[in-house]
Amino acid sequence: MCRRPGPVPGRVRTRFRATAVRPAVAALLCGTVLAGCAGPPERGPERDRSASSAPSPVPDPLWDRSPSSLAAVGDSITRGYDACGLLADCPEVSWATGSDPAVDSLAVRLLGAKGAAARSWNLARSGARMAELPAQMERAAARKPALVTVMAGANDACRSSTAAMTPVAEFRTGFAEALRRLRATAPTAQVYVASVPDLKRLWSEGRENPVGKQVWKLGLCASMLGDADDLGPAAERRRALVDARVRAYNAALREVCAADERCRYDDGAVFAYRFTGEQLSPWDWFHPGRDGQGRLAALAHRIVTDARPAPPGRR
Repeated sequence: MCRRPGPVPGRVRTRFRATAVRPAVAALLCGTVLAGCAGPPERGPERDRSASSAPSPVPDPLWDRSPSSLAAVGDSITRGYDACGLLADCPEVSWATGSDPAVDSLAVRLLGAKGAAARSWNLARSGARMAELPAQMERAAARKPALVTVMAGANDACRSSTAAMTPVAEFRTGFAEALRRLRATAPTAQVYVASVPDLKRLWSEGRENPVGKQVWKLGLCASMLGDADDLGPAAERRRALVDARVRAYNAALREVCAADERCRYDDGAVFAYRFTGEQLSPWDWFHPGRDGQGRLAALAHRIVTDARPAPPGRR
């Protein structure tokens, strides 16, 4: 007859999964120390073995997590606008290609400081909308970069009024054309696409600063930032329209990118990031400051270097 082992003197008995652990230990002792003990076979080990033998996801073979060069296209965020001074570009702090150690840009993270200086190009322009992206992408393609970063769309929503915002269909067509022009010259270039930031959250954070609101009166993103302290129904409807348009732009970016086998959308990571005043420009309280640029670089690096499994058709 097989006896189950009793408690070991001086040892603290844990109650964690006690009902599963005790029978398993008893069966193991009976099976290895006292040959011939009878008892039902345990099913847990069989399940564990089958789980451990499951194949690991196969990384996407078309995505190189260590690209050798980088070109950046887009708008003022990629140019580091208002990050170093009022109403001025500051590309050295750009999240994509900047050289500032405090930012640790995507290019520096991927290529090192010397490699970034030699093999990364910032072709973005402050104020650019999606309609300009195809021309920017042509210039990027001429460099034959291994990776192109895209951050565009904020200026399509930041207009003088909601009626002036870029229609969603036109926005989608512009992005699709930009990818088409890239593929005509650089068919194997990878593309990282950042979502459009949450402009309504930036308004909510920035309106706490009186200096920032004075700068906003110069016309910065009037569709969202105009009459910043007005919380009446008309102002709230206006901001809701801008917010809905930004979400629609992000849906268009996701859909167009998904149709390109060498394109990665950030799955809304930039839009969802909970920016605070610490990440905003101290000059306009809307654009990212140095800290915000660094957060954008970290988000991009995580997605570019992620070992995502290959889609079913490419496994």
